[in-house]
Amino acid sequence: MSEPTPAQVREFIAAGLPCEHLEVEGDGRHFFATIVSAAFEGLPRVRRHQKVYAALGDRMREEIHALSMKTLTPAEFAAADAPSGVAGVHHHH
Repeated sequence: MSEPTPAQVREFIAAGLPCEHLEVEGDGRHFFATIVSAAFEGLPRVRRHQKVYAALGDRMREEIHALSMKTLTPAEFAAADAPSGVAGVHHHH
């Protein structure tokens, strides 16, 4: 199997998991995915990751160890995205 592109990894995940937001970055060897899905509601992180692995299935059996992910529910994603108390203000660090 040739090395998957971030776009392919993204398609694989999207095909098996209903995502509100899905971003995959990577160089063919290491991938980092940000996955926002209502399917994660009420699940601990380990179960969330299992859902993503299930979505990927056999297609990425070899590459799966090279995937880091951040799994969030839509509410967690919204909270992480918005500064507390103030909408649309970006703080520069």
